[in-house]
Amino acid sequence: MGTLRIIPCTYREAAEYVNRYHRHHHSAIGCKFCVAVSDGDTVHGVAMCSRPVSRHLDNGFTCEIVRVCSDGTPNVCSMLYGACCRIAKAMGYTDIITYTLRSENGASVKAANFICEGAAGGTHWTGERDRNQEIPHEYKNRWHKKL
Repeated sequence: MGTLRIIPCTYREAAEYVNRYHRHHHSAIGCKFCVAVSDGDTVHGVAMCSRPVSRHLDNGFTCEIVRVCSDGTPNVCSMLYGACCRIAKAMGYTDIITYTLRSENGASVKAANFICEGAAGGTHWTGERDRNQEIPHEYKNRWHKKL
């Protein structure tokens, strides 16, 4: 395996990777940008960034990392979080957020210097937006970083 590095990635490529390998989510619908980590031969992970899903946080200056998915290669997730932060900052965003399930330890997010803001969101969508999605019905932690 060669040296790991960040490479450009299209939405379609990222979506296919997430749909194939993510533990508990399908691909996000739409995004602002995507990146991948590769060793030159194989893609070992992808990240998708978007506007915040919560309309209360969508102020035009906050970016949300909506998917991070890897094949388990060490340091890939941390590399992806770091790259997303650098790209979002270069695009003019001042804040970046992401979420983890309460059952996840958030090691990669911590390694990228995000601060846990605690429990956020519910266990599933309600009302008209509840489309019986196959997602874990578990509370999440919101993570934040000033850029």
